[in-house]
Amino acid sequence: MKRKLLVLAALLSLCVLLAACKKSDDTISTPAASSAAEPEATPEPTLPPYEANVLTGEPKGADYPEGQRITAVMVNNIVAARPQRGLSKADILFEIKVEGGITRFMPVFTDYKSIGEIGPVRSGRDQFFRLILPWQALYIHEGQSVVMQQYGIDYSYGNLNNNDGANGYRDYGRVNWAGKSYNNGTLALEHTMYTNSDNIQSYIDDNKVDMNKTYNSTFFNFVDYRLGQTRDLSNSIDSAYSDKYGPVVGDGEYVEIVHSQSYKTRFIYDAASNTYKMQQNYSDGQWRDTVDEAADNQVLSFPNVIVLYTDIHTYPGHEAKDLQYAEYAWGGIGYYCYGGKCEKIYWQKGTPLEALRLYYLTEDGQCSDTPVEINTGKSYVAVTDIDFAENFVHSKLDGVDLSSATTVTYERTYVEDDAKAGDTLGMSTDDLTNNATGSGEAESTTEGETTTEGETTTEGEQAAEAPAEETPTEEVPAEAPAEETPAE
Repeated sequence: MKRKLLVLAALLSLCVLLAACKKSDDTISTPAASSAAEPEATPEPTLPPYEANVLTGEPKGADYPEGQRITAVMVNNIVAARPQRGLSKADILFEIKVEGGITRFMPVFTDYKSIGEIGPVRSGRDQFFRLILPWQALYIHEGQSVVMQQYGIDYSYGNLNNNDGANGYRDYGRVNWAGKSYNNGTLALEHTMYTNSDNIQSYIDDNKVDMNKTYNSTFFNFVDYRLGQTRDLSNSIDSAYSDKYGPVVGDGEYVEIVHSQSYKTRFIYDAASNTYKMQQNYSDGQWRDTVDEAADNQVLSFPNVIVLYTDIHTYPGHEAKDLQYAEYAWGGIGYYCYGGKCEKIYWQKGTPLEALRLYYLTEDGQCSDTPVEINTGKSYVAVTDIDFAENFVHSKLDGVDLSSATTVTYERTYVEDDAKAGDTLGMSTDDLTNNATGSGEAESTTEGETTTEGETTTEGEQAAEAPAEETPTEEVPAEAPAEETPAE
């Protein structure tokens, strides 16, 4: 009897246990309890379509010229041509050395209708053209070298390669920074050619130039404006790296670029506007603001300053006119400056039809496979001779004497190359490039020059190498040989 009672008790206990488990299961499976335990995830916000200005990376405005080619204009930068007009409207401004040690500008515009007046317009050069060839820009200049003319032929550029300054006109009364003008017989004719948006429109209409072009990418790899962020170079992905020259990211409130033995450009960071103010050296040995005469002498300023180093030397067989070849096939080291900091980068281009590309450096100082992110806004880009890489300065503003004299600017004797219609090289540009690749020799510094804060030349060297600028009516002293005026 006792045994039966124990078995009965065990069965009752088992029933209670099973009932409890079932109740627990029922509680877990109720919809209310399930909702409390696993809340629904908030969906990620969907970004609007990426609609960026091709040259600045900024969002397109209501007046953006959708489906329109960009426009590039060649502008004189020999000292006698300053101040220029129209440069403040440029979305990207290129500066590269040409013959005689001088530099030239190529402002690039998203919309030719916004240019206004621009000039003095000068002749086309292939080191500029190869940068905008992949983008099929309208290229405006007055005259062109025989190499540039051959590029136009080889790449079937047709009327997109405009050779008359887009119906350009002469401003004979313009007065340069030194008070010289063509009308009073003290300024050469080549510094008087201008054009404007209306004349460019007339050229396009008269020649039925196809300005339709859709761009599927931006000129640089810009920071995505939709994220509302700015890239701080101090926290860059390579900011912890160093090479044998020092940290990859360093100070950049003061930036100084040497283009040749006498042409120099510098930028002074303005924290209030978060831009770099541009200055150049002049033939009196002083720094002056680079201004836009057509915009009430507004100082040129850029949030982005990009400096790219490569081999630049004279094309073999073109020594008499000193036509300069810029090596784009190899790539090389460069710098990206923004917000008072400078970041060492690597650049590549390759063939003429390949676009310029910028990359971060790896930990061991090599080119990474990660494109550099450029902050949105306007950019200044210098393609600069590797011979002067050691002269590049980027530092804090503290301790920099901004009023100090600099190298006296001058131009070596040369004759401007201006190809006649039908002139050819007698070879393709590919063959010319193959002949030019690796044929350059580094320019040597001479005793009396310095290479840290900029070059200075001894008095004897100035007498031999720094000819005075020619003026049509004034006699130049015998001790300062006159510059050979480039042929018009």
